[in-house]
Amino acid sequence: MKFLMCGDVMGRSGRDVILHNLPDIKKKFAIDFTIVNVDNAAHGFGIIPDMAHQFLKCGADVLTGGNHIFDQKEAFGLLESEKRLLRPANMVDAVPGSGVLETTTVGGRKIVVIHLIGQVNMPIIGDNPFCHMDELLSKYQIGRNVDAIIVDFHAETTSEKNALGYYLDGRVSAVIGTHTHIPTADERVLECGTAYQTDVGMCGDYNSIIGIQKAIVERFVNGYSYKKMSPSFGEATLCGTIIDVNDKTGLAASINSIRVCGALHKSH
Repeated sequence: MKFLMCGDVMGRSGRDVILHNLPDIKKKFAIDFTIVNVDNAAHGFGIIPDMAHQFLKCGADVLTGGNHIFDQKEAFGLLESEKRLLRPANMVDAVPGSGVLETTTVGGRKIVVIHLIGQVNMPIIGDNPFCHMDELLSKYQIGRNVDAIIVDFHAETTSEKNALGYYLDGRVSAVIGTHTHIPTADERVLECGTAYQTDVGMCGDYNSIIGIQKAIVERFVNGYSYKKMSPSFGEATLCGTIIDVNDKTGLAASINSIRVCGALHKSH
């Protein structure tokens, strides 16, 4: 099976690059299942129903969030009604929605997508993601009762992401980091067969400061700024990662990043 993970969609330009390119990418690379992180889709802050439905209609199989998932009031009802939109699984039980999606592909393969949030330097509180995964993996085992497990780890620090990758190596198909908006060059299959990348990057305009208009440089120069943070509206790059999973073992055979359009475009 081939999985595509698309990084944090940032504002209108990020939405456009997904909507205009995702169907062709899926066809070109024979993608079986697609995950899109939509934590910043609604003008940089969360997701609203119309946008979620557009992503699902154009080919996303599941949408993940992060620390901004509750920034839009409509998200609360959306998380209850749309099971293909995930909030972090290791958040407190009082919040609506789920962080785990169990689904079956057209070919009969059972897929589990797990969305986690990190503990280090994150603005919302979650349970320990390592311990939470231990609980989940007492139920799901690749090569036995599920065919693949893909983890979206929305975390700030590279060390916490690296640690989770090694902690889950051999127990899940892939651990892919999101949140920092910068694609890392460390995609690889770990020793025990789990595909890993510290951060898949952003679907947004890279002629910016992680997707925000460059005027916010004042915050770094002066220590403050009266300018409102707004997404940059230039041509976006779609940053994604393709994971090829062995149908028999549930472990990864390969992982390769893709970058389509915009400032980070690279040919394939």
